[in-house]
Amino acid sequence: MAIQTQKTVETPKPSDHGNTGQSLTTFLSGLQKKTTINHKDRKFFTEQMALLLETGSNLQASLKALKSQLDKPDMVRMVSQLQEDVEQGRQFSWALAQHPEVFSQTYVNLVAASEDGGYMHEVLEQLLEMEQKREELRQTMMSALSYPVFLMIFALAVIIFVLVVVFPKFADLFSLIADQLPATTVFLMGASNIISQHWMLLIVGTVGLIVGYKYWASTDQGIEKLDWAKLHTPLLKEVFTQLYLVQSLRVLSLSLGNGVNIMDSLHACREVVSNNLFQRFIRHVEDNVEQGKGVAIGFEDTDFIPPVVAQMIKTGEETGNLPKVLRRLSSYYETELSNKLQTLSRLAEPLMLLIMGGVVGLIVSSLILPIFKLSRAVG
Repeated sequence: MAIQTQKTVETPKPSDHGNTGQSLTTFLSGLQKKTTINHKDRKFFTEQMALLLETGSNLQASLKALKSQLDKPDMVRMVSQLQEDVEQGRQFSWALAQHPEVFSQTYVNLVAASEDGGYMHEVLEQLLEMEQKREELRQTMMSALSYPVFLMIFALAVIIFVLVVVFPKFADLFSLIADQLPATTVFLMGASNIISQHWMLLIVGTVGLIVGYKYWASTDQGIEKLDWAKLHTPLLKEVFTQLYLVQSLRVLSLSLGNGVNIMDSLHACREVVSNNLFQRFIRHVEDNVEQGKGVAIGFEDTDFIPPVVAQMIKTGEETGNLPKVLRRLSSYYETELSNKLQTLSRLAEPLMLLIMGGVVGLIVSSLILPIFKLSRAVG
């Protein structure tokens, strides 16, 4: 398969996920926000530019008209710079590449491939559609996780309230039958005393654990272990594999379908997937392509890639319909992932309610049983 593009735009290449900071300075600097421009701003920019170009406005006039609609300082500065670069005779794709924190390499390469073809507004519409699908997938994942997370937080809050407020009121009463208290009551009374007497230390320790985990998760070792777990832990493996396939195959399909060469398209796939293991897999595919073996070979000898993916890609290469096949695959796995997340969410809700019921029952029994013993002793 020989899919070529007339030009390639050199963009600032982001460092691989695994090369992020090993020092506290690097960790803290990574927390700094580089720009206030978010995905919604990029979506608005893409939508308006596609509309303006489709109506017949030239690039300079479109940028000028778009700038007049903006009120966000960072957006105004960025569009002004884009307009200035274009007025100086630079390619629009080159101007976009100067803002890698906003425009991905996929975005830049697709615009570059469309500049000479005169169909930039169509490419922008495709990028807009990809942005919308990415947002829909993100919302699906957030929706699936939000209720179980809420139940966990609520259950934890109830437990802490009972231990801090309720149990101390029974301390003197339970001391009368200290040697007859159930083991659960003794344990919860101990937990109540620790929380009540050392709450400040517990808060500091919890914050320290969170910060420490975030720091560890930003180191090479932490990233490597977390990335490995995402693609090898049961249940998580299926979710993350399908997520990464949706992200990478969608970009690959869109890039190849618009004339971006195969190597640039594969490199763009690595950019959209934030997992070292999956990125190494894509590099493996790139190596096979450079050796003339094709794309499918790299998918066939990777354990976490479903065999059907390699088979369909092989068919697409043989028939010359690889972009279409990749688009079908990304749509299929997007649907599969959405259904899986909804199923997991439906399963998690009764499970969490069952766990909460068990915890509440344990707490109530730990309070009531000693009271029954006291009443019998008094009687």
